[in-house]
Amino acid sequence: MSLILVVEKYTLGSKIILGILFAILLSILLRYAFKLIEMAYVLKIRRPLYNHLYFHLRRLSKDQKGILENKFSFYSKLSSKEKKYFEHRVASFIIDKDFIGRNGLVVTDEIKVLISATAVMLTFGFRDFYVPILSKIVIYPSNFYSRINKAYHKGEFNPKLQTLVISWEGFLQGFDDENDNLNLGIHELTHAIHFNSIKERDVSSVIFSDTLKELSALLSTDSSLRDRLKTSDYFRKYAFTNQFEFLAVVIENFIETPLEFKSQFPHIYNKVKQMLNFRIKGY
Repeated sequence: MSLILVVEKYTLGSKIILGILFAILLSILLRYAFKLIEMAYVLKIRRPLYNHLYFHLRRLSKDQKGILENKFSFYSKLSSKEKKYFEHRVASFIIDKDFIGRNGLVVTDEIKVLISATAVMLTFGFRDFYVPILSKIVIYPSNFYSRINKAYHKGEFNPKLQTLVISWEGFLQGFDDENDNLNLGIHELTHAIHFNSIKERDVSSVIFSDTLKELSALLSTDSSLRDRLKTSDYFRKYAFTNQFEFLAVVIENFIETPLEFKSQFPHIYNKVKQMLNFRIKGY
């Protein structure tokens, strides 16, 4: 092989390597620039630049979609495009989590779809809807004994084990009356989302945690608002146990009775809507 050919091949190889390095550097710079632009947007508008961007939309089976249509009323509030996004997220959530039955409970499509749909409903305004801190969902037929609290429970979330434990009977009862502001699935999944926002730094978690701080600051400085909260019959007393229970109860009310919530406590309502980036008709 002549010296000229060797030099030409070496030069071509160097150009390819330099081209690859340039492409990598450019992608890093573009990603960094996008994050800066989006963060400026978030600080001003308090919402992500986008939520839904998919190269491929997963689909539910006919039976799974039927469960959404017949047993999950929130789904009916969505536009046609939103329904496709919602189905994709439910299908993706089902794949991402381990569903484990206990005490003889067989994990069915109905269990997977309804629990996943509840999580997707709460995170529908998020870009990252997987709630990474949650990896396992353990379902009991009814109330279960908690080794943590030494008592029988309907549901609990353990962030260390990344596990949600729930009573299926209690979960279904939460949807029997969709105006009583009592929903076990919403309550326990809100705990998971809350812990996730503390751990993660994705844009939706940042908005969630920052808005929660704003809500806490509002409540700590406005004594009259605190007094109205405590004397009102709108939020059940369990809300005042601690910050985690307060948020879980507040979001139960937000999802189930948004118009009444907005009427009675508009400032808190707006903070919750911002926290969840909830832009669904009727809210």
